[in-house]
Amino acid sequence: MLKIENEIPIRIEPNENPFLNGLFAPVSREITAEHLEVEGEIPRDLFGVYLRNGPNPIFNPRGRYHWFDGDGMVHALEFREGRATYRNRWIRTRGFLAEQAAGRALWPGLMDPPDPNAPRGAGSDGWLKDTANTDVLYHRNQALALFYQCGMPYALDPRTLETRGVEDFHGALRRSMSAHAKVDPVTGELLFFDYATAEPFLTYNVVNADGVLTHHVPIDLPGPRLPHDMAFTENHSILMDLPLFWDPNLLARKVHKVTFHPELPSRFAILPRHGTAADVRWFEASPCYIYHVVNAWEDGDEIAMDACRVVDPAPSSARGAGELARMRAFLRLEARLWRWRFNLKTGETREQQLDDLKTEWPTVNRHRMGRRARFAYNSRVPHYEGLVKYDLVNNSTESFMFGPGRTANELPFAPRIGATTEDDGYIVAFVADANRPDTGEAIVLDAREIARGPIARITIPQRVPIGFHSTWIPGGELPR
Repeated sequence: MLKIENEIPIRIEPNENPFLNGLFAPVSREITAEHLEVEGEIPRDLFGVYLRNGPNPIFNPRGRYHWFDGDGMVHALEFREGRATYRNRWIRTRGFLAEQAAGRALWPGLMDPPDPNAPRGAGSDGWLKDTANTDVLYHRNQALALFYQCGMPYALDPRTLETRGVEDFHGALRRSMSAHAKVDPVTGELLFFDYATAEPFLTYNVVNADGVLTHHVPIDLPGPRLPHDMAFTENHSILMDLPLFWDPNLLARKVHKVTFHPELPSRFAILPRHGTAADVRWFEASPCYIYHVVNAWEDGDEIAMDACRVVDPAPSSARGAGELARMRAFLRLEARLWRWRFNLKTGETREQQLDDLKTEWPTVNRHRMGRRARFAYNSRVPHYEGLVKYDLVNNSTESFMFGPGRTANELPFAPRIGATTEDDGYIVAFVADANRPDTGEAIVLDAREIARGPIARITIPQRVPIGFHSTWIPGGELPR
């Protein structure tokens, strides 16, 4: 049963940009669909909500469209008693509402020069539209939608996807929030950073389980940086100063050209979770860039961190290429699984490559975040063509490939009701299929046997565009 809740015409002229066409193209309808067609069987002990964020632009871009520019849209599947219900809703950010009122795009995109006449927005220096299109997490009975280059966290109802508005933590949010904030599953604390092109270039923040912002700590940096993710353990947080950032000479002229600086080391700031700027300790490692962390944990005198280390931070295929080719090269996200160990006693850093496969978009059992996790679930890159399950204790892998023309990026773990082990549950994901361009699909895999392939394939009655990050909310944690 399909109910069209709302429809907004897509006003984008035909063009060659691949991120506005095919499986990336936006959809115009917000729908609710129940009693979905299923091949196989949805397990009755799969109970909860799968949320996935991503871009869904409406208006013709003012300049060159970047995949990160599109208005945020969250897609959801709610699983209960062997059935699934699908919903999708645009995130009603201030930028979304302003452009709806104006009937056109008001902000330049990530690949355009800043416009001093555009409304104040988001990002490192406030010139981008805050789309909240990048990540989605769950904190204090609400979903929070977050923006790539720091923006306002937008609160959503985790089931209906209704936009509740900006979450400013009782007015205490001083700046903005990075795309990859973290929620400690034990304490309920929300940890995040933000960055800017003006001092302080980086700040670190903690919100407690009651929604009170308890820490706002400036972190000393030598200049503007472009960190994407962070990590945490039971007692510490890890922030990054990596040598992929804007060319400082061009930035002084408001030109935001991302440049790799291989002469600089990668630096990692480790501080106690509730520490001050004076408590920060810096550790150095080989030059690299990191988009996404797998997990971090404490191991005696050491803090260990697994992440996807980018193979070529300044892609060779982008050198001398046109802007569209350059954007596509950077968005390939080719990375390999890597481990760093930071010794808090000696100050030494050790690092090692864990696997030759190129994988990204990692997830772990959310209840193991900040503690040693045995399993990680990564997407094969550069084409998001399969899933790799890592056993990080036995150093082994298991894989499942989606098939020709099929792709899915981040695949969260969903513990089954009554789960007794770390991988006792399921992997859920929306799959985009070039062979069925007008229809969406979601798959359910048994996390203990992913090579078996889907135990359920769920047909969605409209296409689900390729998107970004996701989360799983167990049914028992949803508000009643």
